[in-house]
Amino acid sequence: MKPQLNIILAILVCLGFAACESYVDIKTQGKLVPGEISNYRYLLNNTSAYEVGPRLPDIASDDVELVDGSTQQLALSVSDSYAYWTKSYTWQAVIYPIGTYQADYDWNAMYNTVTYSNVVINEVPTSTGGTESEKAALIGEALVHRADAYLMLVNKYAKPYNASTATSDLGVPMVLIQTTVQSLKRPSIQAVYDQIITDLKTAIPALPLTQLYNTLPSKPSAYGELARTYLCMNDYANAKLYADSALLYRSTLNDLSAITALSSTTYPMRSSDPEILLSKITYGGLSTYTPSALRLSSSLLVLLGTKDQRYTLFTTVPATIVSSYTTAGGRFFCKDKFLNESRNIGPSVPEMMLIEAEYYARNNQPDVSMSWVNALRKKRFKAADYTALLAIDSNDALKKVIDERHREFFCRMLRWWDMRRLKDDAMFAETLTRTVAGVTYTLAPTSNRYVFSIPDYQILLSPEIEQNPE
Repeated sequence: MKPQLNIILAILVCLGFAACESYVDIKTQGKLVPGEISNYRYLLNNTSAYEVGPRLPDIASDDVELVDGSTQQLALSVSDSYAYWTKSYTWQAVIYPIGTYQADYDWNAMYNTVTYSNVVINEVPTSTGGTESEKAALIGEALVHRADAYLMLVNKYAKPYNASTATSDLGVPMVLIQTTVQSLKRPSIQAVYDQIITDLKTAIPALPLTQLYNTLPSKPSAYGELARTYLCMNDYANAKLYADSALLYRSTLNDLSAITALSSTTYPMRSSDPEILLSKITYGGLSTYTPSALRLSSSLLVLLGTKDQRYTLFTTVPATIVSSYTTAGGRFFCKDKFLNESRNIGPSVPEMMLIEAEYYARNNQPDVSMSWVNALRKKRFKAADYTALLAIDSNDALKKVIDERHREFFCRMLRWWDMRRLKDDAMFAETLTRTVAGVTYTLAPTSNRYVFSIPDYQILLSPEIEQNPE
């Protein structure tokens, strides 16, 4: 009888497993089912997983100025939690030492984007439901996000692109599939740029021309990313080519001349702003929280002038930031404060226009270059205050283009990128100095400090990651 009992028990166990399997296989209407394509649409719609980029480049750039001995400087020195700010501002070799505040949130945010993108890229092909074209579109979006993350990473943690050394200069760790064990050795800068370009060109055929929100990649998004990628590589012909393509589909500018006060009712929000090709934001949200608010440098304010609507609308007096700053003087960046949302650092229509302008300045067509610059400036001044810019030659045109990029993109990451790519050009090279707590710091064109250090904590976890030189 005992063998028969064992057989009966075995049958009952099998029936139990079968029942459980049948129960698991039930697809409840309105619920997500593992492996279905709809999961990946929801994942891509999760803006916070894909939209965050670096905050430190704005602090290191000549956009900002910290007055030594000011209320803001003293407030920054009170807590180690703000050490990243003053360390970035003074171009320190180590921003995040091992200790209490050791996490580099720029690094973490961008590699999180890479991870989420890889999930879509690697899992969608075997997902159930959906057509092949729908799958390709989802993969295309993820490829654009991954390319953008790597472009930001390589422009923060690696040297500026130099064609003669790009195959030997260290890039950033590339993770293209999600596994628990893989090498994180740094490939060359050339390898990283090649992957960025491959991702974007692969994505374009499957992407839609438009999306409901700017947070979702489209064809113009990918074209814009390619244009800024080639600009970073000093490949001005290809930068212009892809700027052309982006502008073919998206060319609307916001008319600042008609705005008297900046608010969410007078200026479009980031998700629907017609100027934005792909919305990306800096880590940490609004830039106007004290004491880490961005006080603008005197050189930038001189460059802007008081008639420029970008000065009128996007900068403000210290008291607007906090009452204790009333005697600090100067102006603070305030665009995100008045709109109550983070500033965009993704590709935009003005960026494409100024890439066009730079191409023509570098190809001995100063008049055409200025026509692109002036087309933008007409939307940045009240009619009574607007004066067209003229260039006497190509060098003068190029100088005016770079100045206009500075006016248009201050506190939006791109100024640091321009400083990096132009630092070896005799026409733009300069040595910067800053004084904090009585100590003067210098950033020379040859300095290694144009490259941020890899966070020590990441190297502790993965010793194969080679640190940048001090």
